[in-house]
Amino acid sequence: MSHQFGSHMLNEGGKIKAREVGDAFAQLVTELKTRGVDGRELAIVLTKLEEACFFAKRSVATKPENQDAR
Repeated sequence: MSHQFGSHMLNEGGKIKAREVGDAFAQLVTELKTRGVDGRELAIVLTKLEEACFFAKRSVATKPENQDAR
């Protein structure tokens, strides 16, 4: 299987990094909401941020130092 389509088991350090990435996106959403972003525009922003968060976490997961050696 090509490495682009494989799965990546994270080690504890990788799990922490992935969680921190997710937390950073969640904080951004909170900040945007406090500044009045809402309605349809917020829904679009959330969709785009979900996609961006996925790729940010994928970046963490594909680094060998974040993978479980199993």
